[in-house]
Order: sequence, then C-alpha cells, then structure tokens
Amino acid sequence: MPELPEVEVVRAGLAPAVTGAVVLGVTVLDDRALTRHAGTGAEFESALTGRTIRAAARRGKFLWLPLEELRGEPAEAVVGHLGMSGQLLLRAPGAAPERHERVRIDLDHPTHGEVSVVFADQRTFGSLAIDELIPTPDGAPGGLGTAEASVPRQVAHIARDPLDPAFSDSAFRRALVRKDSAIKRVLLDQTVVSGVGNIYADESLWAARIHPETRAADLPTRAVNRLLGEVRHVLDKALAEGGTSFDAQYVNVNGQAGYFAHSLNAYGRTGEPCPRCGRPIERVSFTNRSSHFCPRCQRMPRPTGR
Repeated sequence: MPELPEVEVVRAGLAPAVTGAVVLGVTVLDDRALTRHAGTGAEFESALTGRTIRAAARRGKFLWLPLEELRGEPAEAVVGHLGMSGQLLLRAPGAAPERHERVRIDLDHPTHGEVSVVFADQRTFGSLAIDELIPTPDGAPGGLGTAEASVPRQVAHIARDPLDPAFSDSAFRRALVRKDSAIKRVLLDQTVVSGVGNIYADESLWAARIHPETRAADLPTRAVNRLLGEVRHVLDKALAEGGTSFDAQYVNVNGQAGYFAHSLNAYGRTGEPCPRCGRPIERVSFTNRSSHFCPRCQRMPRPTGR
C-alpha cells in the first residue's frame, strides 16, 4: 500500500495543476471507486461539477482537495485514498482512457488551461468522496498543503504524520508510555502516528537499531527521540527519491515510478547482508505481513521500564 512518501509525491504533483481550477465535468465509470462517498456516482458528478478547487492537502495517506464554499452550505473537499493500487494521474483533455480508469475529473485551470485528473485503480480498494470539512481540534492547519485549520470528517481520526509541522513529539512519547504492544505495531497505528506503513517502519527501526517486537512502553526517551529522527530521515529520503515502487502501480501523477527501493536497508532484503554489520537480514511473520530486521543490530532488549 502506498505510504506517506508515495502519497506526498502525488499531492505535490497535483497541487499546481488543480489549485484554482474549475471542474468542467466528472465521469464516474465505476461506482466501486466511491465506496467512501455518501451518494451515487451521478450525485458525485453533479455535486462536483462547477466547483473550484482551492488546494491539494494531505494527512498521512489521505489526500483532499478543498472546494470553494457554496453559500449556506458546509465546507467540503474531495477526499482521496489510494488503497492498494490507486493512482491519480494528470492527463491532457481528451486523452485515451487509462487501464483500470474509474473516475475522470476534467478541469480548467486559469493559468495552465484544461487538464484531466484520472483516478485509476486495479484492485478497487481506493476511493474518492465528497466530504464535509470540520475544524482541527488543535487549531493548526489540517495537513500539508493547506493553511486552513480544517480536515475532512472521515480523516479526522487520523493522527498527524512526523513531517507535519504541527506533529507533537511530546504527545507521541506520552502515547508510547501507555502502549503495551510492539513498537512496530504502534508505528503502523494511524491513530497514533500516520503515514508510516510496513516498508518505512522496517527501515526506520533498522536505522534506529530497535527490534520491531520491542515493547513500546519499554523504550527510553532517548530511543524514542532517535526513532522519530530516523522516521523523519527515512521519509525525507524516500520523498527525495520519488517514493518506493516495486511495480507499475506506484507512480506519480505523470506515471513515473519512484526509486527508493534501491536504497532499502532491511525491507525485502531477506538473507542479504545487513549494510551495517554484514549479518543476514531476517524476515518474520507480522500479522498478515512481514518484518525485516538485523538480528545483531536490532537485538530484543529485556523489559526495563522507564
């Protein structure tokens, strides 16, 4: 599933093309792409046509496009989640349909002219929806790409991500003290910290020399600070390299793949030597996924408390 870097690459690509653009028309080819939308495909088309997009924002793995407000109506946004294989692509008006195309949104930008945003999704786990914007509890901007202190209602339960200027390191440390579960499980809990999935959790834990099964509450403050620093470093590096692409499903708005897969130190490297100590990387089952770690660099500590 695309994680923060992959989704941020898409958001950054969309922003200049959609901000200030007017929706000329919407074509829903598959209602399965609207599973999070409270209405039919025809209602989605009607509600969005004629609206002006004000920005492209992101929190964790969710994207949203705030819409110009209608008089007497609540503020709204188009919310997107890429799921397992979703893509948001920029295409010239009238371009041939994409393989697995589900929704096409035709825009007219005041500077760039007409362009189409295509939502394609092979496995149909992704979705688009029009959702109400609600105030953020902390009064800070809802996410990256917007200055407005609002967030779509269906995204409100998602925590801020470590690259969000409003992310609270101290709140994260306090949350870990209360967690009896493994640190990797906590990193994947989008209500604690968002945007980190299996790939970047493994990479961050390897960089911080922390075993993925270490009890979160047992991590000393110094280790938590080190982990947060490595999470940010890994995410920043992945962003700079366009994200991680293992197949043609993970691409930017122009259909180009990222190349962070070539920089991975632990994830997907089972049996290969650890870049730090040379010991073979191990893989163990983790829920319905896997964890990759170095048994020498990331030793399981004895519980010590704080």
